[in-house]
Amino acid sequence: MIASALSVRALLLAIFILMAGSGFLSTLIAIRLESAGVPSLIIGLAATSYFTGLTLGSLRAELLIARIGHIRAFAAFVTVFSASSLAYAILELPTIWIVLRFIDGFAMAGVFVCLESWLNRQATPTNRSTVLAAYMIALYCGQAGGQFLLNLGQDAPDLPFMISAVLLSIALLPVLLTRMEQPQIEAITPFSIRKLYAASPLGIIGTLANGAMLGAFYAMGAVYVQRIGMGLAQVALFTSCVIAGGVALQYPLGRLSDRFDRRRVIIACFAITAAVSAAIAALELPAIGTIAIGSVFGGFAFALYPLCVAHSNDHLDEDQRVGASSGLVLTYSVGAMAGPMIGSSAMSAFGPAGLFAVIGALSAGAALFGIWRTVRRAAVPTGEQQLFQSLPRTTPMVAVLEAEDMGEDS
Repeated sequence: MIASALSVRALLLAIFILMAGSGFLSTLIAIRLESAGVPSLIIGLAATSYFTGLTLGSLRAELLIARIGHIRAFAAFVTVFSASSLAYAILELPTIWIVLRFIDGFAMAGVFVCLESWLNRQATPTNRSTVLAAYMIALYCGQAGGQFLLNLGQDAPDLPFMISAVLLSIALLPVLLTRMEQPQIEAITPFSIRKLYAASPLGIIGTLANGAMLGAFYAMGAVYVQRIGMGLAQVALFTSCVIAGGVALQYPLGRLSDRFDRRRVIIACFAITAAVSAAIAALELPAIGTIAIGSVFGGFAFALYPLCVAHSNDHLDEDQRVGASSGLVLTYSVGAMAGPMIGSSAMSAFGPAGLFAVIGALSAGAALFGIWRTVRRAAVPTGEQQLFQSLPRTTPMVAVLEAEDMGEDS
């Protein structure tokens, strides 16, 4: 594994630094808007703007990359993102911040497309799983670790934005100095919603619901923690533990789904997420209890997307998986765009508890849909299920790396 990771170390270092410098911005911006007395709906709109930019960028960024090459495109996207991070400290207006979040999302999508297509070019049939695993570790470790940069803003409000810009600029170096050959962008045609639903109803409904759940959490989770009386350091720890919990349980739950009817594992994850969300909404826990139960929430909620992708692939031929997996990434993104507005509306109507109440309702609804599907359709025999592959929810380009890997494992 070490040798495989070292072969793409420049790309892994770049994504780690990028996520450390950008992964905490959504939390920071939500906290700052909340502190300024901005309504919940505006905070949700800022998050929706980011996910909209991320979705559009994942569809359009490849045109620029194909025209000027990966290194130049990567430099352009990161430079724009770095400038945007500094602009938050200069232009402290909610309307401007909503526009900046869209720019952030579009730039981040361009970065993901660059790195993921490059990783696909460097991966071989023997190390593809290892490369994908190393990419996920670098991505989520950077995102979880970056949350603690929130603490730097207690005495100097502009400092976190400056540090974000510095880290994003430093992330350019591994890519600009690399001697790896630049790949060609692979054209991907996602499945239509109709085809995705026909192939795997639970796969697409589960992915859509999971996108809405996590979109709501990323948008309003930090606001919830602040409104129940926790400080900035505890906000950072809570968010980091949710992400860490999500990484920790993906592989064990995935392997469990390889041994049993995968739908039952998906239903159980949705049901447990609903129960945990209900507990968070209903109980007045001490700070350590909220952080602990938050990690359990992350463990099951974050595992749902790769489980739904794996379930969809169980019903597809090998040559259909790239289009289906990329279509599921876009389906997740649609859910993520809607989630912040759903979560912020619930908090406006019902107070802080409304966030996890609506996340729990979405999760419970998906679990009931899954139960209905087990009645309507026979299970795929466990021996014919494709092996689970843990994967990030980034852009359709990661579907090439993931789907080819599953094809080689099957």
